[in-house]
Amino acid sequence: MPAAPPDPETKIDGPLLRLMLVMLLGGVMGILDTTIVNVGIDTLGAHFDAPLETIEWVATGYLLALAATVPLAGWAAGRFGGKTVWLTGLIVFLAGSALSAVAWNAGSLIAFRVIQGVGVGALEPTLLTMLAVAAGPKRAGKMIGIVGAVVTLGPILGPVLGGVLLEHVDWRWMFIINLPIGLVALALAYRQIPADPPREGDPPPLDARGIALLCPGFAVVVYGLSQAAGDSGFGAPRVLAALIAGVALIAGYVLHALRVEHPLIDVRLFRIRGFAGGIGAVFLTGILLFSLLFLIPLYYQLARDRGVMAAGLLLVPQGVGVWIGMPIAGQLFDKVGARALIPFGGVLAALGILGFSTADGGTNTALLVGYSVVTGAGLGFVGAPAMSSVFGSVAPESVPSATAAVYLSNQIGGTLGIAIAALVLQNRSEAHSVVPAFQGTFGYLIAIALVVGAVGLVLRRGPSADPAAPAEAAEEGDAALPEPARQEA
Repeated sequence: MPAAPPDPETKIDGPLLRLMLVMLLGGVMGILDTTIVNVGIDTLGAHFDAPLETIEWVATGYLLALAATVPLAGWAAGRFGGKTVWLTGLIVFLAGSALSAVAWNAGSLIAFRVIQGVGVGALEPTLLTMLAVAAGPKRAGKMIGIVGAVVTLGPILGPVLGGVLLEHVDWRWMFIINLPIGLVALALAYRQIPADPPREGDPPPLDARGIALLCPGFAVVVYGLSQAAGDSGFGAPRVLAALIAGVALIAGYVLHALRVEHPLIDVRLFRIRGFAGGIGAVFLTGILLFSLLFLIPLYYQLARDRGVMAAGLLLVPQGVGVWIGMPIAGQLFDKVGARALIPFGGVLAALGILGFSTADGGTNTALLVGYSVVTGAGLGFVGAPAMSSVFGSVAPESVPSATAAVYLSNQIGGTLGIAIAALVLQNRSEAHSVVPAFQGTFGYLIAIALVVGAVGLVLRRGPSADPAAPAEAAEEGDAALPEPARQEA
């Protein structure tokens, strides 16, 4: 029997592909800049004659600005249009890049990096929101498989690019490099990104109380976790104060969001199984990915006696694995769904990390490279189905809330992952030599990978909700959701 012809509604056609390429060209710089300066902290500190506790804010200020801006992006897109917000975010990011390249002291560089973070906080969520709406539910898996590979590769390749630039040119090129690429993306975007459709009815009102609670809440949590990743640890007074204050603000926001009609991020979406499970997988994947980005370069430097540049380049195989796994998972999502793919990805990542946890000083580097590829492929098999589950579970009007939740959960997970990995490694280093200390820390990541896989088991078998879902959702309390969301639950 001949194979059934492909469904044209699931095909990534020319207009969607061009939109993806243009928006990713503009967005990839912000993704890279999340980690590109991490390898240059010492260089910047020496250039500006600034202590570590000051120059670290070049990275921390960027992350805090991004975290505080992301929740606003969805409302701004609904109020002013996605194209307008995306272009504005790109312009702000490029302005911050140009200013960072001419910074004259540590304080000015920190301020200009905050401007960059604000631009990316508007740019990245709007990118994913617009592409999710343009793709629609039937093409969401394939689209996210492609976009997610780029989004996940950014934090991996950022330190590599930063190391290459610092070794061969001046530190200012970490920011100058954004300008020609961004200007090309800006010019193409005016032509390729379709105009925002006419808005029906009144725009959503600004949730001022939600902004006052959620934006600083996430920023303070990110600050506390970033400080815990350093020498402070989770027991330091400033870390505890920040985490308690941040959690209290976020809890206050949740109570507020349950009582208003148009919250900044609709927390009622967490009553949908596919949404909650997908966000949980995204959060845990953030922990896993950023823990590996922290540990693997240190492992090669401390346990394998490699230089900074070599250690950074040895992150690339993990990115290759992500590049392989994520598009394949995006294609398979429409056939087998997240419940099959996420557990497989979790186990695959665990097997790759197991290689590192059992390696000793004599293990062949080529074998470690293979472990990295396997780990990256596992992360790819989790990331694409998790995000597809999130967007496939909500109504179109809820996509901005879903996008903000994806970005914030991934960022909080990533910051938490670095903090916990640093703490585990530090504690083990006090009682063990270098190699056993790393082996035990990688063992902790194996457990996280297996938990990621277990989260996938709570999702539905198919790529989208089954016909019985509305009745089940109502029993679980989804009657409080808007009607379109209940139909998709």
